[in-house]
Amino acid sequence: MIPTTTRVEQHTDEAVNEEIQRQIEQRIASVGKQGEYEINRRLEKLDQEWDMERTLEANAATIALVGLGLGALVNRRFFILPAVVAGFLLQHAVQGWCPPVPFFRRLGIRTAREIDSERYGLKAIRGDFEDLPRTHTVDEGEARRVLAAMNR
Repeated sequence: MIPTTTRVEQHTDEAVNEEIQRQIEQRIASVGKQGEYEINRRLEKLDQEWDMERTLEANAATIALVGLGLGALVNRRFFILPAVVAGFLLQHAVQGWCPPVPFFRRLGIRTAREIDSERYGLKAIRGDFEDLPRTHTVDEGEARRVLAAMNR
């Protein structure tokens, strides 16, 4: 069974995954050289970026609503759109893939994991993780500090 965190990437063409990873690395290097102000600006942009799940959900809801409206007002045959969209969403939930995924991936829509990898790379360059515990035994206080550092 494919882990939920990597299923979209595992169903994406390897060249697309490599291009997304290359762009992440380039942005980290470029923004990291510009200093803390630019890192903070990029982190704010990352907080606003839509990941694959949100993009699929928003597009599916839009198409379903349009299909319902057209089915009610124009022709009942348009009711097929919400049914198809529901099937795609179910397929994505079960398999991590559905027909719109390759299209969105080629447009550069990233997974939450990919967005987080850029976020944590920038935070590491900014120095957010210097105070993290480096022991193998972690108590609740150390765990709290880890989470606080990650959420800065």
